[in-house]
Amino acid sequence: QVHLAESGGGLVQAGGSLRLSCTASTRAAATYSMGWFRQAPGNEREFVASVNWPGDRTDYADSVKGRFTISQSDAVNTIYLQMNSLRPEDTAVYYCSASPRSSQEASQVGYWGQGTQVTVSA
Repeated sequence: QVHLAESGGGLVQAGGSLRLSCTASTRAAATYSMGWFRQAPGNEREFVASVNWPGDRTDYADSVKGRFTISQSDAVNTIYLQMNSLRPEDTAVYYCSASPRSSQEASQVGYWGQGTQVTVSA
């Protein structure tokens, strides 16, 4: 069983920045790819960004490219999502994810964090 602990959400004005963190209780085959999804009220959970264990592959949703950056710690059990130039449409609950392979499909995620709220005011 893998536990994902998130932190870093909050309220920010449009144009501002936030950094999310997620620490996995273990980094193993089941957590080869770690990343973030988000879900706004009334919407499906959508992919935001991911990074693989070696750190040589990152993927981003088109909506966040150039504004968000995903990275991982040297110990590779913690990932970060630096969010810049935030927009009101970025408002959502952000969920840390862990999967045995790189994928942008929520159905492929093996483990979820509890979620952290990000609210961007206009």
